[in-house]
Amino acid sequence: MFSVRGNLPEIIRNDEGLYEGDLKFYFKTIFDHAQNHQNGYHNFRHTFHIVWLVYQACRYYKAVLSPRQMRILLIAAMWHDFDHPGILGNDDLNIERAIRGFKKHVPMIDLDCTERIFEIIASTEFPYKTDTRTQPLPEQIIRDADMGQSFAMAWLQQVVFGLAEEWGRSPIEILKSQPAFLRSVRFFTDWGKEMFPQEQISAKIKESEELLELLA
Repeated sequence: MFSVRGNLPEIIRNDEGLYEGDLKFYFKTIFDHAQNHQNGYHNFRHTFHIVWLVYQACRYYKAVLSPRQMRILLIAAMWHDFDHPGILGNDDLNIERAIRGFKKHVPMIDLDCTERIFEIIASTEFPYKTDTRTQPLPEQIIRDADMGQSFAMAWLQQVVFGLAEEWGRSPIEILKSQPAFLRSVRFFTDWGKEMFPQEQISAKIKESEELLELLA
């Protein structure tokens, strides 16, 4: 099993020298300007948990992805839900909003890779319009990272209560949907399969079923 490391400041500063440059400008921009920090689910925690996961994947694939490719992927992770309205609706509009926000703030240093960033952001539109197995590695990574939110320590608060708030449903409704959803979860990268092994998925299914029993 590969090791995980890096808190948020270490990742933003690029203390390991893993990717090209650093992400200080983007972190400050999102911190100061994003309007979705306090959403139920698509919030600050979700955004930077995905960034943290993508960083772990970059470490795993450091012999495959170039420092520039890693930078592009991390930027896309930081912006994929920018200004998400926190309501249930068509995700293509949310993608459009994120891309529009990025266009307003992109610095000169990354102008030459904006289209690639847009492609990776667009790949997170859910439900997916393309088979993840057919996608380039960066798209597979960000999708696996996005799905990995379901296995975070704060799953009950973030996913169950968070989605209930955004979807206008009760927490128990969301919790009841979790066992079936978790059984359908698939990870496509070797990193994702190691980060979220089947026993972890099974444990989360069991946890959700036991919580439902307690609430019956």
